[in-house]
Order: sequence, then structure tokens, then C-alpha cells
Amino acid sequence: MNILALFIIIPILTIIGILSTKDHRGTRIVSAIGMGLQLITSVVLIYMFYAERNAGNHADMLFMVDYMWFESLNIHYLVGVDGISVAMIALTSVVTFAGVFASWEVKDLPREFFISLIVLATGVFGFFISLDLFTMFLFYEVAVIPMYLLIGLWGSGPKEYSAMKLTLMLMGGSALLLVGLFGIYFNSAPNGGQLTFNILEISKITIPMEAQRFFFPFTFIGFGILGALFPFHTWSPDGHASAPTAVSMLHAGVLMKLGGYGCFRVAMFLMPGAAHELAWIFIILTAISVVYGAFGAIWQKDLKYINAYSSVSHCGLVLFALLMMNETAMDGAIIQMISHGLMTALFFALIGMIYGRTHTRMINEMGGLMKIMPFLAVCYVIAGLASLGLPGLSGFVAEMTIFVGAFQHPDTFHRVVTILACSSIVVTAVYILRVVGVLLFGPVRNDEFLKLTDAKWFEKVSTVTLILAVAFIGIVPIWLSDLIRLSLKPILDQLSSF
Repeated sequence: MNILALFIIIPILTIIGILSTKDHRGTRIVSAIGMGLQLITSVVLIYMFYAERNAGNHADMLFMVDYMWFESLNIHYLVGVDGISVAMIALTSVVTFAGVFASWEVKDLPREFFISLIVLATGVFGFFISLDLFTMFLFYEVAVIPMYLLIGLWGSGPKEYSAMKLTLMLMGGSALLLVGLFGIYFNSAPNGGQLTFNILEISKITIPMEAQRFFFPFTFIGFGILGALFPFHTWSPDGHASAPTAVSMLHAGVLMKLGGYGCFRVAMFLMPGAAHELAWIFIILTAISVVYGAFGAIWQKDLKYINAYSSVSHCGLVLFALLMMNETAMDGAIIQMISHGLMTALFFALIGMIYGRTHTRMINEMGGLMKIMPFLAVCYVIAGLASLGLPGLSGFVAEMTIFVGAFQHPDTFHRVVTILACSSIVVTAVYILRVVGVLLFGPVRNDEFLKLTDAKWFEKVSTVTLILAVAFIGIVPIWLSDLIRLSLKPILDQLSSF
């Protein structure tokens, strides 16, 4: 059996196992076993990928499988992975595994909750392994649609409004994306022959420039909406704030990465001419996302909104780096996707654990939590230090690589915008240190909080898993960079041909 099939089969078997359980305890045990197996499979995939590379197999994609789905439109179930896909699959496995333990105490409809969560993760896995545009879009929708139920049923606050806003915005992005993908499809055989959705085949031909100029914005914005591209980012803070803990973790940690991944794997790779011509427009928009998101976080009082606006800034940094179109910056963008996925999942897990005890997310109502729940407090400090780019943690590696690569661009415009984007580092340090100081230190503002308990065993499993991943990337980043660089070469070659 091809190992990539397991990333679809294991979640399906896990869902079947959940349906056969009789109580809450059985549901969460089956979910934990299933996602634990998924995590082990992702580790095996990394090992097998390196083994193939060390054996001299330098094909652009490995472990490929190709089945005809719909012959008249030449739609295939075509899957395969390169180093970037492998890294994203590993990220998804870690965050999903941690998310299951962060949701250990879900009481309302636990079976339906875990099934919806695993369906979401299945869509993400399918998206990252797809090499056929139609199959990729199918899995994209599978990942997005459960968000409405997960927020609308298990969320908090104005959850119906947030779920509807998120769904309508992302469906709007899907509509734009569909136009872009069909535009690519109908221009995939400019010299005659059979039309195709095959990404690898389309990359070998040159789509006419008129078509590229027209369809590139549809594709980039369609994916960019999920990546919180300004000014289409407004769904993200509301969605994060109302989502339950594990959903926020997957939403910010994994789902938003589909946007950045799609932008370079589809829009930029298949339409490089338009990417060069129109990049300056999107560089401005992404730079606004970076700075605006950081300043937006400063003014927030709600812990989830602070992290939500921080995610807008960090995801904007991903798209910003990709548009620089050089190896160092794009390498940094992929590392940033992994780093942000881990640290924002850690943030949302901790916020959910703190909220579950204090029943408030307002920082001015809390204080002195370091005395009451030291384990959670120390974990929050580590997450904050990773976010502001402390050396030794993943955030430093990602942001330094991005800014060094962006400043390598010889054009003055790009360098000026890079300097402006760099200002977000200072702003990020301001709001992170402010929140840590108010939340964890000083006097305890509510005497009732003195009765609170620290992290339980399953909460420690969730947080420690994410912290180890963040620290591992920060201390030994070379393995991730090596995994990414060889896979970036086809994309860079395509972009440099224009």
C-alpha cells in the first residue's frame, strides 16, 4: 500500500471507530489512538522521504499514485509529495494530535465533535498530497465546510454570527478560486491536445500571458482569503474568538496554511509571468497585513482576539516572503508556516485551558496566574517568546530567514517594504510582553482564582507535544530547511524563467 493512502484511510477508520463507541470515554480514546497513528505515520513518511533522497531519487514528487476519476474531463486522483508537502503533513499530524487532547473534556455531543474535527483534518491531509487541481479543490472544501458546524455548535460568544461570517467569506474565496482553477484548466493545452488538471503537466507548458493576467488574481486572492490576506482577513479574528479550543488550534495552526500553500503551489507555480507582473500589488497588501495585524493585536483585551490578530500578521508574513520569489525568502516562508502553525496552536490550547478555569478571556480581569498555575504560565511564556522571535525557538529561524531573503531583493521598492514589515517585530514584542506581564505576574485580581488547579495530564500531553516541536525546529532548523530547499527548486526555476 502506498503510504499516502494511510493519511486518508486512518482518519476514515478512526471515524468508523468513533461511531461504534458507546460513551464519551471510548470516543476520545479512539480519537487519540487514531490521531496518534497518524502522527506515527507522518514520522515514518519523513524517514521514507529522506531514505529515497539519500538513495539518489531526486524526482520532483515521490510516492505518486495516479487513478482516473472522471475520464471525460481528465480528472485524476493524483497524489504525491515533495519536502514541502511532507513538512505540512507533519505539522497537521502534530496539531491534530495535540488538538484531540486539548478537547479531552468536551461534553456536548463528543462523538459528533471529534468526527467533525477529524473530517477537517482529512481534508487538510488530502489537500497537501493532491497534485490534481480538481482533487485539491475537493479536499479544500472538505477541510473548510466542517468549520461552520464546529464553531456554530461548539463555539462560544456570538458563535452563529462568527460561523456564518467565516463560512460566507471562505465560500466567496472558493468561488474566486474555482474561476481561477477552471481558467488554468481551459488554458492547459494552448497548442492543442487534452485539457488537464495535472499540476505537473501544466507546469511544463506556458499558459498565455493574457490568461495569466486575468486568472492569477482570482487564484491568488481565492487562496489568500484563507491566508488572511488584507482586506479579506476580517473573518479570521471573529472565527478564532468563537471557535472551541481544538478548532482554533486547527483553524490557525493548519487550515490557514492551505492559503499560503495554494498561493505558491498553484497560483505562482502555474502562472509565473503574472506572478512577476502583479507581485507588487500583493506585496503591498501583505505588508499591510503584517503591520496592521501586529498593531491590531496591541489594542485587544481578549486573549483570543490578540492571538487572532497576531495570526493575521504572521500569515501575512508568509505571503509577503513568497512574493519575494527568491530561495532564502521562500524557504523562510515555508518555515514560518510550520513555526506559526505550532506556536499559534500552542497559544490557543493554553488560552482554552486558562478560559476553562477562569471563565474569562479578558486580560484586565486576570493577573498573578504564575502563582496559581505555574505549568500553564510557563508554557504561555514559551509560546510568547516563540512568537516574538527568541533565538532557540522556531519563530526566530523563520523570521530571520524571511527578512534576510526579502532584503536580498535588489529592487528599492522591495527593500523599503521589507523595512516596514520588519517594524512588526517590535510591535509583536510589545503586545506579547504586555500580555505576559498583565496575565501572569502582579497581584491576583480575583480571589476565586486562588482555588484554581494547574494543568491535567491530557493538557500536559497537548502542550508538551507542541513545545517540543517548536524547540526542535528552533535548535535544529537545518533538517527542515534541507527538506524544503530541494523541493523549492522547480518552483524557483519556473519563476526565474520569466
